Amino acid sequence: MRNQLHFALFGMAMACIASVPDCPAADIQILSAEAGETAEDVTEALPDGINVPAKTLGGNQLWADELVFHDWRIQRNSLTGHYRLLDDKDVRQKWGSWDQCAQALEDERQERGLPPLKGRVVLLVHGLGRTRHSMDSMRTHLREHGHYEAMTISYPSMRQEIVEHAAGLKRVIDHLGPEVFEINFVAHSLGNLVIRQYLHDLQKENLNGRIDSRIGRVVMLAPPNQDACITRLFRSEKMFQFVVKGTGEQLSEQLPKLSSQWGTPPCEFAVIAGGKSDNAGWNPLLEGDDDLIVRVEETKLPGAKHFSCVPVIHTFLMDDAEVQKITLAFLRGEGMPAPKNPTE
Repeated sequence: MRNQLHFALFGMAMACIASVPDCPAADIQILSAEAGETAEDVTEALPDGINVPAKTLGGNQLWADELVFHDWRIQRNSLTGHYRLLDDKDVRQKWGSWDQCAQALEDERQERGLPPLKGRVVLLVHGLGRTRHSMDSMRTHLREHGHYEAMTISYPSMRQEIVEHAAGLKRVIDHLGPEVFEINFVAHSLGNLVIRQYLHDLQKENLNGRIDSRIGRVVMLAPPNQDACITRLFRSEKMFQFVVKGTGEQLSEQLPKLSSQWGTPPCEFAVIAGGKSDNAGWNPLLEGDDDLIVRVEETKLPGAKHFSCVPVIHTFLMDDAEVQKITLAFLRGEGMPAPKNPTE
C-alpha cells in the first residue's frame, strides 16, 4: 500500500511539476520555497517598502485577482490583505490599498487610451497548483479564432477553500463593467468546482434562483464533478496535507456532498474528459478510464449539453488542439464535433 501511495503522489507531483513552464524561465530562480513568488512579492508588504515598478511572476499561490482589465489586474494578497496593480507584462506598477491601485489603473487607462471591456468575455480558470499561465494557449486560441475578450484568472488554489475562491471570482465579474453583455467560462480541474460554487452562491443570493443574465456557457476540462478518488489515496500523507491544505481536505473528504449541494449548473455546459477509452486509463490505481488524475466517470454531470473523452492526460488537456476546437465550437453554439465516448 505504501508503494501505491508513493505512486499516487508521483502522479500528482508530475501534474504540479508540469506547471513550472507556466512561469517565465528567468523568474524560476527567484521562487520562494513555500509561496512560489518573487522576493519582492513577499517584501512589498513591509510598511517601509518602496513603491516602484518591479517584475513579478503574476501571482501564484499568494495572490487572487479581484479586477482584470485588458490583462492588467488588481490582486489581493491572501496573507496580508494588501493589493497590487500588475500591468500586462506582470510588472507591479502600484501596491497598497484597493483605492490606491484602482486610481493608478484609472490613470493608466486614461493615459494609454485603453477602451472599456465590452461584448463577449471568456474567463479562464486554472486548476489546483497551477497558475493562470497554464491557460494561455487556450486564451490565445479563443482570442484569435473566436474574437472573444478572453482573460485568465489567478487565485491561490492551494491556500484557501473553494467558497473563498468563488467569492474572489465574483469580485472579478463584478468589476467587468457595464458594456460586457456575455460572460462565458472555460476551466480546468479544480477551476470548474470554483465556477460551480460561484453559480450556486449566485442562485442563493436571489430569491427566485436566477443568475446574472450575462452568464452564457461553461466548458469544463477534466472536472472532478462527482469525486476525486485519487486524493483519498494519500490524504494521510504529510506531503499532501502540506501542499494542498484546505482545498485538499475538501477534495478528499467533502466533494460528493459539495457536488450534491451545487447541483446542475443553471446554464449550458460541456464536459471534456481525458482518457484512453479502454476502461483502464493511465493510472493503475484508479478504477476505469482516467487521465492519470481524474477518472472519466468522475467528470460526468447530469444536464451536460456535450461530453467528449479525448486521449490527453490531465495536465495538458487545455493545450490540445482538438480540445480547443471543441471548446470554441461549444462557446459559439455551433454544431459540435461528434463526441467520443459519450455519456450514456
